[in-house]
Amino acid sequence: MLSSVGIMFGMIIDFHTHIAPPWLRDKRGEYIERDSCFHLLYSQPKAKLVTAEELVASMDEAGIDKSVILNLGWVDHQLCVETNEYILESISRYPDRLIGFCSIQPKAGEAAVVELERCIANGIRGIGEMRSDVQGFDLADAEVMRSIVEVAVKHNLVFLTHASEPVGHQYSGKGDITPQILYPFIVNFPDLKLVCAHWGGGLPFYALMPEVAAALTNVFVDTAATPFLYRPQIFKEVGDIIGADKILFGSDYPLLSQRRVVNEISSAVLDEGDKAKILGDNARRLLSLP
Repeated sequence: MLSSVGIMFGMIIDFHTHIAPPWLRDKRGEYIERDSCFHLLYSQPKAKLVTAEELVASMDEAGIDKSVILNLGWVDHQLCVETNEYILESISRYPDRLIGFCSIQPKAGEAAVVELERCIANGIRGIGEMRSDVQGFDLADAEVMRSIVEVAVKHNLVFLTHASEPVGHQYSGKGDITPQILYPFIVNFPDLKLVCAHWGGGLPFYALMPEVAAALTNVFVDTAATPFLYRPQIFKEVGDIIGADKILFGSDYPLLSQRRVVNEISSAVLDEGDKAKILGDNARRLLSLP
Protein backbone atom coordinates (compact mmCIF):
# COMPACT_ATOMS: atom_id res chain seq x y z
CA MET A 1 0.00 0.00 0.00
CA LEU A 2 1.33 3.42 -0.91
CA SER A 3 1.78 5.93 1.89
CA SER A 4 0.13 9.34 1.61
CA VAL A 5 3.56 10.84 0.93
CA GLY A 6 4.23 8.25 -1.77
CA ILE A 7 0.90 8.96 -3.43
CA MET A 8 1.73 12.67 -3.47
CA PHE A 9 5.39 12.53 -4.52
CA GLY A 10 5.95 9.14 -6.18
CA MET A 11 8.81 6.80 -5.34
CA ILE A 12 10.52 7.61 -2.03
CA ILE A 13 14.20 6.67 -1.77
CA ASP A 14 16.25 7.11 1.39
CA PHE A 15 19.83 7.60 0.19
CA HIS A 16 21.52 7.33 3.59
CA THR A 17 20.86 4.45 5.98
CA HIS A 18 23.09 2.07 7.92
CA ILE A 19 22.66 -1.57 8.85
CA ALA A 20 24.87 -3.98 10.76
CA PRO A 21 25.15 -7.77 10.80
CA PRO A 22 23.80 -9.45 13.94
CA TRP A 23 27.26 -10.74 14.84
CA LEU A 24 28.56 -7.18 14.96
CA ARG A 25 25.80 -6.08 17.29
CA ASP A 26 26.35 -9.13 19.49
CA LYS A 27 30.08 -8.38 19.82
CA ARG A 28 29.79 -4.60 19.83
CA GLY A 29 32.29 -4.07 22.64
CA GLU A 30 34.94 -6.16 20.89
CA TYR A 31 34.69 -4.16 17.67
CA ILE A 32 34.64 -0.83 19.49
CA GLU A 33 38.10 -1.77 20.74
CA ARG A 34 39.21 -3.17 17.40
CA ASP A 35 38.36 -0.36 14.96
CA SER A 36 38.65 3.40 15.53
CA CYS A 37 35.83 4.33 13.14
CA PHE A 38 33.42 1.97 14.85
CA HIS A 39 34.59 3.34 18.19
CA LEU A 40 33.95 6.90 17.06
CA LEU A 41 30.38 6.15 15.98
CA TYR A 42 29.20 3.45 18.36
CA SER A 43 31.04 3.76 21.67
CA GLN A 44 28.01 5.58 23.10
CA PRO A 45 25.41 3.01 24.27
CA LYS A 46 22.55 5.06 22.80
CA ALA A 47 23.98 4.72 19.27
CA LYS A 48 21.73 2.15 17.61
CA LEU A 49 22.72 -0.75 15.41
CA VAL A 50 19.96 -2.29 13.27
CA THR A 51 19.68 -5.24 10.93
CA ALA A 52 18.34 -5.29 7.38
CA GLU A 53 15.04 -6.67 8.67
CA GLU A 54 14.65 -3.78 11.09
CA LEU A 55 15.40 -1.27 8.34
CA VAL A 56 12.76 -2.78 6.05
CA ALA A 57 10.24 -2.64 8.90
CA SER A 58 11.05 1.05 9.34
CA MET A 59 10.63 1.61 5.61
CA ASP A 60 7.21 -0.02 5.69
CA GLU A 61 6.17 2.20 8.60
CA ALA A 62 7.45 5.39 6.97
CA GLY A 63 6.31 4.67 3.41
CA ILE A 64 9.82 4.35 1.98
CA ASP A 65 10.06 2.41 -1.28
CA LYS A 66 13.82 1.86 -1.37
CA SER A 67 16.81 2.59 0.86
CA VAL A 68 20.49 2.84 0.08
CA ILE A 69 22.33 0.85 2.73
CA LEU A 70 25.77 2.21 3.54
CA ASN A 71 28.67 0.51 5.22
CA LEU A 72 31.09 2.31 7.56
CA GLY A 73 34.54 3.73 6.97
CA TRP A 74 36.35 0.82 8.55
CA VAL A 75 40.06 1.31 9.18
CA ASP A 76 40.70 -2.44 8.92
CA HIS A 77 40.48 -3.76 5.35
CA GLN A 78 39.31 -7.16 6.56
CA LEU A 79 36.40 -5.58 8.41
CA CYS A 80 35.40 -3.87 5.16
CA VAL A 81 35.28 -7.29 3.53
CA GLU A 82 33.35 -8.97 6.35
CA THR A 83 30.71 -6.27 6.64
CA ASN A 84 30.41 -5.87 2.87
CA GLU A 85 29.33 -9.49 2.83
CA TYR A 86 26.33 -8.63 4.99
CA ILE A 87 25.43 -5.76 2.66
CA LEU A 88 25.56 -8.19 -0.27
CA GLU A 89 23.42 -10.75 1.57
CA SER A 90 20.88 -8.06 2.44
CA ILE A 91 20.43 -6.79 -1.12
CA SER A 92 20.03 -10.38 -2.32
CA ARG A 93 17.25 -10.94 0.24
CA TYR A 94 15.52 -7.60 -0.45
CA PRO A 95 16.35 -6.83 -4.09
CA ASP A 96 13.32 -4.59 -4.56
CA ARG A 97 13.85 -2.59 -1.37
CA LEU A 98 17.58 -2.26 -0.64
CA ILE A 99 20.42 -0.79 -2.72
CA GLY A 100 23.88 -1.65 -1.46
CA PHE A 101 27.03 0.47 -1.10
CA CYS A 102 30.29 -1.14 0.00
CA SER A 103 33.18 0.03 2.13
CA ILE A 104 36.82 -0.05 1.10
CA GLN A 105 40.12 0.98 2.63
CA PRO A 106 42.12 2.78 -0.10
CA LYS A 107 45.31 2.29 1.90
CA ALA A 108 44.98 -1.43 1.21
CA GLY A 109 46.01 -0.73 -2.39
CA GLU A 110 45.30 -3.53 -4.86
CA ALA A 111 43.35 -5.46 -2.20
CA ALA A 112 40.87 -2.58 -2.04
CA VAL A 113 40.38 -2.69 -5.82
CA VAL A 114 39.88 -6.45 -5.73
CA GLU A 115 37.28 -6.11 -2.99
CA LEU A 116 35.49 -3.34 -4.87
CA GLU A 117 35.34 -5.46 -8.01
CA ARG A 118 34.02 -8.43 -5.99
CA CYS A 119 31.25 -6.25 -4.62
CA ILE A 120 30.39 -4.86 -8.07
CA ALA A 121 30.08 -8.41 -9.42
CA ASN A 122 27.53 -9.09 -6.69
CA GLY A 123 25.31 -6.07 -7.24
CA ILE A 124 26.86 -3.15 -5.35
CA ARG A 125 25.86 0.27 -6.74
CA GLY A 126 28.22 2.55 -4.85
CA ILE A 127 30.97 3.12 -2.30
CA GLY A 128 30.36 4.60 1.13
CA GLU A 129 30.05 6.02 3.67
CA MET A 130 33.74 6.76 3.38
CA ARG A 131 35.61 8.40 6.28
CA SER A 132 39.00 9.58 5.04
CA ASP A 133 39.62 11.42 8.30
CA VAL A 134 39.36 8.24 10.38
CA GLN A 135 40.52 5.73 7.77
CA GLY A 136 43.72 7.72 7.37
CA PHE A 137 43.86 8.38 3.63
CA ASP A 138 43.99 11.69 1.81
CA LEU A 139 41.11 12.40 -0.59
CA ALA A 140 43.30 15.03 -2.26
CA ASP A 141 46.01 12.46 -3.07
CA ALA A 142 45.19 11.67 -6.69
CA GLU A 143 47.64 8.76 -6.81
CA VAL A 144 45.99 7.03 -3.84
CA MET A 145 42.46 7.59 -5.12
CA ARG A 146 42.90 7.10 -8.88
CA SER A 147 42.59 3.31 -9.06
CA ILE A 148 39.43 3.36 -6.93
CA VAL A 149 37.86 6.20 -8.88
CA GLU A 150 38.67 4.62 -12.23
CA VAL A 151 36.78 1.47 -11.25
CA ALA A 152 33.90 3.54 -9.88
CA VAL A 153 33.57 5.60 -13.07
CA LYS A 154 33.90 2.53 -15.30
CA HIS A 155 31.01 0.82 -13.51
CA ASN A 156 28.89 3.95 -13.02
CA LEU A 157 29.14 3.75 -9.22
CA VAL A 158 28.29 6.53 -6.80
CA PHE A 159 30.94 7.51 -4.24
CA LEU A 160 29.45 8.75 -0.95
CA THR A 161 31.64 10.44 1.63
CA HIS A 162 30.97 11.79 5.07
CA ALA A 163 31.22 15.57 5.28
CA SER A 164 31.17 18.01 8.16
CA GLU A 165 30.98 21.71 8.86
CA PRO A 166 34.19 23.65 9.60
CA VAL A 167 32.30 25.73 12.19
CA GLY A 168 29.46 25.24 14.64
CA HIS A 169 28.75 22.78 17.41
CA GLN A 170 30.66 19.57 18.02
CA TYR A 171 28.94 16.20 18.02
CA SER A 172 29.90 12.55 18.09
CA GLY A 173 31.27 11.51 14.71
CA LYS A 174 31.50 15.04 13.30
CA GLY A 175 35.02 14.61 12.00
CA ASP A 176 36.84 17.06 9.78
CA ILE A 177 35.97 16.23 6.16
CA THR A 178 35.15 19.85 5.44
CA PRO A 179 34.59 21.60 2.08
CA GLN A 180 38.30 22.44 2.03
CA ILE A 181 39.06 18.68 2.08
CA LEU A 182 36.34 17.79 -0.42
CA TYR A 183 37.06 20.39 -3.08
CA PRO A 184 40.46 19.10 -4.32
CA PHE A 185 38.96 15.61 -4.65
CA ILE A 186 36.08 17.03 -6.69
CA VAL A 187 38.44 18.95 -8.96
CA ASN A 188 40.77 15.97 -9.42
CA PHE A 189 37.96 13.61 -10.47
CA PRO A 190 35.23 15.59 -12.26
CA ASP A 191 33.68 12.49 -13.87
CA LEU A 192 33.00 10.74 -10.56
CA LYS A 193 29.42 10.75 -9.29
CA LEU A 194 29.95 12.05 -5.77
CA VAL A 195 27.51 12.42 -2.89
CA CYS A 196 28.66 14.54 0.05
CA ALA A 197 26.64 13.55 3.09
CA HIS A 198 25.11 15.93 5.62
CA TRP A 199 24.71 18.77 3.12
CA GLY A 200 28.38 18.50 2.20
CA GLY A 201 29.42 20.25 5.38
CA GLY A 202 28.13 23.50 3.86
CA LEU A 203 29.81 22.98 0.49
CA PRO A 204 26.74 24.19 -1.49
CA PHE A 205 27.11 27.68 -0.05
CA TYR A 206 30.48 28.02 -1.79
CA ALA A 207 28.71 27.39 -5.10
CA LEU A 208 27.87 31.09 -5.03
CA MET A 209 31.41 31.29 -6.42
CA PRO A 210 31.16 30.60 -10.20
CA GLU A 211 34.22 28.36 -10.34
CA VAL A 212 32.91 26.20 -7.50
CA ALA A 213 29.49 25.93 -9.12
CA ALA A 214 31.15 24.76 -12.34
CA ALA A 215 33.11 22.11 -10.45
CA LEU A 216 30.00 20.62 -8.82
CA THR A 217 28.52 19.21 -12.05
CA ASN A 218 28.55 15.61 -10.75
CA VAL A 219 28.29 16.43 -7.04
CA PHE A 220 25.18 15.90 -4.91
CA VAL A 221 24.44 16.40 -1.23
CA ASP A 222 22.20 14.39 1.05
CA THR A 223 20.00 15.51 3.92
CA ALA A 224 21.21 12.98 6.50
CA ALA A 225 20.83 14.18 10.10
CA THR A 226 19.34 17.52 8.99
CA PRO A 227 17.33 18.16 12.20
CA PHE A 228 20.56 17.96 14.21
CA LEU A 229 22.42 20.40 11.93
CA TYR A 230 20.30 23.10 10.29
CA ARG A 231 17.04 24.99 10.48
CA PRO A 232 14.37 23.87 7.96
CA GLN A 233 15.26 26.81 5.69
CA ILE A 234 18.25 24.76 4.53
CA PHE A 235 16.12 23.01 1.90
CA LYS A 236 15.11 26.20 0.14
CA GLU A 237 18.45 27.96 0.56
CA VAL A 238 20.52 25.13 -0.88
CA GLY A 239 17.92 24.51 -3.58
CA ASP A 240 18.19 28.14 -4.63
CA ILE A 241 21.98 27.92 -4.88
CA ILE A 242 22.71 24.54 -6.50
CA GLY A 243 19.23 23.42 -7.55
CA ALA A 244 16.82 21.01 -5.94
CA ASP A 245 17.96 18.37 -8.43
CA LYS A 246 21.25 18.08 -6.49
CA ILE A 247 19.64 17.25 -3.12
CA LEU A 248 18.99 13.65 -2.02
CA PHE A 249 16.74 12.63 0.84
CA GLY A 250 18.79 10.79 3.44
CA SER A 251 17.67 10.07 6.99
CA ASP A 252 20.83 8.60 8.56
CA TYR A 253 18.59 5.88 10.00
CA PRO A 254 18.82 4.56 12.70
CA LEU A 255 20.31 7.80 14.04
CA LEU A 256 17.01 9.45 13.07
CA SER A 257 13.70 7.91 12.13
CA GLN A 258 12.99 7.88 8.42
CA ARG A 259 9.52 9.30 8.96
CA ARG A 260 10.90 12.34 10.79
CA VAL A 261 13.06 13.45 7.86
CA VAL A 262 10.35 12.65 5.29
CA ASN A 263 7.95 14.85 7.25
CA GLU A 264 10.50 17.66 7.39
CA ILE A 265 10.95 17.59 3.62
CA SER A 266 7.20 17.35 3.06
CA SER A 267 6.64 20.48 5.14
CA ALA A 268 9.59 22.45 3.72
CA VAL A 269 9.00 25.73 1.88
CA LEU A 270 9.46 24.23 -1.59
CA ASP A 271 7.21 23.65 -4.54
CA GLU A 272 5.81 20.16 -4.89
CA GLY A 273 8.02 19.33 -7.87
CA ASP A 274 11.17 20.08 -5.90
CA LYS A 275 9.97 17.96 -2.99
CA ALA A 276 9.41 15.06 -5.38
CA LYS A 277 12.93 15.49 -6.74
CA ILE A 278 14.48 15.41 -3.27
CA LEU A 279 12.38 12.53 -1.96
CA GLY A 280 13.11 10.17 -4.81
CA ASP A 281 13.37 11.45 -8.36
CA ASN A 282 16.98 12.61 -8.02
CA ALA A 283 18.08 9.31 -6.49
CA ARG A 284 16.25 7.35 -9.17
CA ARG A 285 18.11 9.22 -11.91
CA LEU A 286 21.48 9.07 -10.15
CA LEU A 287 21.17 5.31 -9.67
CA SER A 288 19.65 4.77 -13.14
CA LEU A 289 16.57 3.09 -11.67
CA PRO A 290 13.51 2.52 -13.86
